[in-house]
Amino acid sequence: MDFLQLAKDRYSCRSFSSKEVEKEKIEKILEAARVAPTARNLQPQKILVLTDKEELAKMSACTKYGWNAPVMMIIFYDKDISYKREGSDNKDFGPIDASIITTHMMLEIQSLGLGTTWIGAFDPVKLGEVYNVPSNLEPVAILPVGYPSEEAKPSKLHTIRKDISEFTYWNKIDDAK
Repeated sequence: MDFLQLAKDRYSCRSFSSKEVEKEKIEKILEAARVAPTARNLQPQKILVLTDKEELAKMSACTKYGWNAPVMMIIFYDKDISYKREGSDNKDFGPIDASIITTHMMLEIQSLGLGTTWIGAFDPVKLGEVYNVPSNLEPVAILPVGYPSEEAKPSKLHTIRKDISEFTYWNKIDDAK
């Protein structure tokens, strides 16, 4: 499939069938995370994959979202090994690396005929308590993963996009967009 078509077809799936996701597909999603670029190739990502029904049920204490997906993936970065920009701001690239990884995973999920959406609305403290997360791991996203239900469809906002000219500058920033 053409990459741009894949990117356009991907949507935030919020309705999943009860069909189980094959282990081979989960492994391909994790491979997409493995090959994603990270700052200085430090690969600070950590991913908790939940497939057990009891473990999945605990997620309701952390977020009201999940839509009964048969798989949940929690993407973290390790604060102890993520790249910090040298110089005046010491910016931590961990959240950026985790976001790149999550995006790669989302696109692989779409290419496999599965659905997902980026859940950012969760309680990180509760997540840490429920899943016994070490303090060096910072959660960035939760991906519910599964086969879209028959009712699943893109939101009305899915195809509304700004024109490229509204967010692109050529050679210098000379006006307020």
